[in-house]
Amino acid sequence: QGPVCTNLGLKPGQRLTVKGKISPNAKSFVMNLGKDATLLGLHFNPRFDAHGDVNTIVCNSKKVEEWGAEHREAVFPFQKGGTVEITFGVNQNDVTVHLPGHQFTFPNRLNLPVFDYFDTQGDFTLQSLSWE
Repeated sequence: QGPVCTNLGLKPGQRLTVKGKISPNAKSFVMNLGKDATLLGLHFNPRFDAHGDVNTIVCNSKKVEEWGAEHREAVFPFQKGGTVEITFGVNQNDVTVHLPGHQFTFPNRLNLPVFDYFDTQGDFTLQSLSWE
């Protein structure tokens, strides 16, 4: 597990930009945004080859131990051993995920007014985190 950030205070209209390096032999990595570790508004999980998925981004939400319905994105702009910049834009009803050459939205299923929590896990090394 990588660094854990708390008390981010991300509100609608604000953005979190994550830069980092993907491991050369990556299977998958995760970025979580939410209230805390038990209430995740966005579980962002690019999978190179994990859980039966190949080159697929799987997104979900989690309320305590209860996962929501998985959302799959077919566009996969990640490369093993590469660096990547991902921006999460917080809106009133969803989060816009900005990837290299692609973007999509994921609904704020938990109706979180503020996103205070961020962490990374898996085959990813966080290099910088900025928000505005």
